[in-house]
Amino acid sequence: MSDSTAVPQETQSRIRRVPIDRPWKWLGAGWRDFLAAPRLSMTCGAVPVVAGWLAITMLAWLELPFLVLPLGAGFFFVGPFLAIGLYEISRRREVGLPLDFRSVAFAWKRNADQIALMGVFMLVFHLVWMRIAQLLFALFVWQTIPSWDRFADVVWFSSRHLPFLACGVVCGAVLAAAVFALAAFAIPYLLDRRDSNLFEAIATSLAAVRLNIQPMALWATLIVFFIAVGMVPGLIGLVVTVPLIGHATWHAYRDVVNFTG
Repeated sequence: MSDSTAVPQETQSRIRRVPIDRPWKWLGAGWRDFLAAPRLSMTCGAVPVVAGWLAITMLAWLELPFLVLPLGAGFFFVGPFLAIGLYEISRRREVGLPLDFRSVAFAWKRNADQIALMGVFMLVFHLVWMRIAQLLFALFVWQTIPSWDRFADVVWFSSRHLPFLACGVVCGAVLAAAVFALAAFAIPYLLDRRDSNLFEAIATSLAAVRLNIQPMALWATLIVFFIAVGMVPGLIGLVVTVPLIGHATWHAYRDVVNFTG
């Protein structure tokens, strides 16, 4: 199916090709949004941090250490949904609207049913990934769940488990690439176009990514890098890196899809 048949003609005419180095411009614009509204941005960034701490605590209580890594990787499947408030901050700054916690927290109400459907869509991908991780662990590593103190030795320091790590990386990368193409601009589109629907948003995201393979590949790499760096210090860094990526994603959407209302 060609891009022209995947999306409405009006939308197709607004999708632009951008240079490969354009993601750096998006990051610069995202950083300016962060500095303009640091408290609101960091509040949004704190949400995945708290959620991550709660999830790790739950896994520790249930003694399921093997789910920590796939849960962390699964952030990339639900991250765009968690960044709705950040998109709204950038959108409101763009049109000169005042910024306040209520408007940011309830940004999803601009297109509530379709954004909710997109959230369910991405949650399904996340659950599929978690199930794949469980199956890979059972297949390659251990028939019984190792304790927390043995988990690192079992997974990281045993050469016979290298196929598990390799297969997990490949499976996760393929699934993440598919989700990225489907959702890179879908939620910003739904937030921006209040009369739009889920299928139109996904088709637009796919067409935009297909037209800009190289810059979007660089953008995906930068997202992985910044999120990974944010996760290293006990997830605390996500308070900054998630808002930076969220704001930059809005500017990426504006630059590539180029709607103005």
